[in-house]
Amino acid sequence: MKVALTGIKPTGIPHIGNYLGAIKPALKLSETCEARYFIADYHALNACKDPAAIRNMTLEIAAAWLASGLDPKKVLFYKQSLVPQTFELLTILLAFTPKGLMNRAHAYKAMLQANAEAGRDPDDGVNMGLYTYPVLMAADILLFDTDYVPVGNDQFQHVEMAVDIAQSFNFVYGQECFRLPQPLATEHSKTLMGLDGRKMSKSYGNIIPIFAPEKELRKLVMRIVTNSQGVEEPKDPETCTIFSIYRNFASPEQVEALRQRYLAGGMGWGHAKQELFEVMNAALTPLRERYTELMANPRGIIDILEEGSARARLLAAEKIRMLRGVIGMD
Repeated sequence: MKVALTGIKPTGIPHIGNYLGAIKPALKLSETCEARYFIADYHALNACKDPAAIRNMTLEIAAAWLASGLDPKKVLFYKQSLVPQTFELLTILLAFTPKGLMNRAHAYKAMLQANAEAGRDPDDGVNMGLYTYPVLMAADILLFDTDYVPVGNDQFQHVEMAVDIAQSFNFVYGQECFRLPQPLATEHSKTLMGLDGRKMSKSYGNIIPIFAPEKELRKLVMRIVTNSQGVEEPKDPETCTIFSIYRNFASPEQVEALRQRYLAGGMGWGHAKQELFEVMNAALTPLRERYTELMANPRGIIDILEEGSARARLLAAEKIRMLRGVIGMD
């Protein structure tokens, strides 16, 4: 089977855009691939220096994926920081990474542009963790002979960089030491709209958290911005935020029935929002209950990650042993 690897950065509790666009498609890969998932806690260190926050966010994101259906008995689920071979490989790969390649990284270029616009020093606020972020991501991927990396469009470049670095290493030593990964676009390519009609994003404050309690979930759904069309007017489902979210949680029959009610007229926005709340609550209640149960027992989450990390270290150690022989450090 092909190997699919998903890195999960601990950045707080996911919202439904994350769930539909990243979590569900990545978990579905376990049906056809040997799936591996890891908490990328060292990646979080670039932006967050609060140890308590990193610990808590790691537990939250691990619980979120477990509650969403990740089965640690069937897939490899580990924590990046518990696999030290990742960082040995990072050191190896840095020797094969041109500085010019890092200069072209989107995140670094964006910071340079922001600094230029603000009249600051070009590298103000740029730490080496951020600058070499693509190499650490390459180490995450190449260490486990990954075939597929499901990512959003903004991460395609990083997978391509991992390929460049791997090809450089393979060329120098004249053998296929690293498998060349492919970025895999997530299934849910259409942008999910948030409460205000813009892309759902924490930075906009327009999200619906996937584990919001029932009353909070209903309040959030009722806040979705709509136009001023009256009850009797026909409405276009294809331009409606309510309908775009509804179709992700309802059955095909329910979707078609609501579509017809939109087109026929006679349905107010309040009714449409109630329909959305009901299908969302039905789908998310089991996840919410499982998440609450997991977070009530953090030791259980830690044990799952430690067990998975022990398995990951065995695979990683074998790869590093081979690479040491190749570079003459065995």
